Amino acid sequence: MRKIFCSGWLLGLAERPWKVADARLVLEDGSIWKAKSFGASGTQVGEVVFNTSLTGYQEILTDPSYAGQFVLMTNPHIGNTGVNFDDEESRQCFLAGLVIRSLSITTSNWRCAETLGDYLAERNIMGIYDVDTRAITRRLRQDGSLIGVLSTEQSRSDEELLEMSRSWDIVGIDLISGVTCNAPYEWVDKTKSDWDFNSNGRDQETYRVVAYDFGIKHNILRRLASYGCKITVVPSTWPAAETLKVKPDGVLFSNGPGDPSAVPYAVETVKEILGKVPVFGICMGHQLLGQALGGKTFKMKFGHHGGNHPVCNLHNGRVEISAQNHNYAVDPASLPEGVEVTHVNLNDGSCAGLAYPALNVMSLQYHPEASPGPHDSDCDESFLATAFREFIELMKSTKQAA
Repeated sequence: MRKIFCSGWLLGLAERPWKVADARLVLEDGSIWKAKSFGASGTQVGEVVFNTSLTGYQEILTDPSYAGQFVLMTNPHIGNTGVNFDDEESRQCFLAGLVIRSLSITTSNWRCAETLGDYLAERNIMGIYDVDTRAITRRLRQDGSLIGVLSTEQSRSDEELLEMSRSWDIVGIDLISGVTCNAPYEWVDKTKSDWDFNSNGRDQETYRVVAYDFGIKHNILRRLASYGCKITVVPSTWPAAETLKVKPDGVLFSNGPGDPSAVPYAVETVKEILGKVPVFGICMGHQLLGQALGGKTFKMKFGHHGGNHPVCNLHNGRVEISAQNHNYAVDPASLPEGVEVTHVNLNDGSCAGLAYPALNVMSLQYHPEASPGPHDSDCDESFLATAFREFIELMKSTKQAA
């Protein structure tokens, strides 16, 4: 009997009740990290960045600014709330893959529609877990963002994956063209009352805004709509002449992925619109404005990704805890006279906001809509002026002066 039991136990090894390591993350520095896979299978290359947000992984997954990147979550426990259909920030997942420490074996949330693993599999996004995310984060902080290859294909050798990581680069690549909309459309989605922070302070007047989609997040559009704006979203290549033809009260240049120097066509569009109408740039839009105004951008060591970055508003001295997602920044020393730095990241002193009053320009490097993240930059009207309120006032004063 004992022999039969042992034989059966040995045969049962082929169907273990637990998952074994079946994936590898190979970084360009030569390090190999074994892990367990979830979501889609295959082989994918991308730039590895870490995000320090404690929650909001679904908004992160659907943020187009992560195109071409593996997002490593420093919060160790991911997946416990599952996913739902209300927290999508775009029409799909654009990131290359998700790297986490511990994948929750169960979900517990009244809005949960499916598990994180099923969600990623349906969208063909790779994920790995049971990997030392703390060690990888330390390596990224020390050496900077690294190119990596994520693979579940055992037929591929470590050397082959390493060569893939070292032969691919994200710098100088136009990633915006892969995330922008195909044609103009009107934004009609209403902001739900639970998230409409401006319901008591909305202007009676409606402002027409053209929003350039470089990878725009839905909550940016919802915030603008909550201030009474009528919004037309246009592709990244939409001609400036067509934008000016509709006589907008303002133009928004949105967030987006990758290197701002890789999209000179977008910089030219910004230049053609400057001085014609008030403009507001967010994240990628901020960087494009910096270049259009004569400044330069540079790639940061490991960028800013998370919902806990302190930013100082130099106009009023107020410190905001902000949500950020970018690997590039504007060099303030390169900006011409008249352009002022309005916000500074208190972690490293980098430029987090610009203004050029002579041309009715304002911009922020971080995300004032903060989805996910704290709403310090888009708070109740009882506090100091918010970012979106400032844009409304800029359009209002320009319209009155015309």
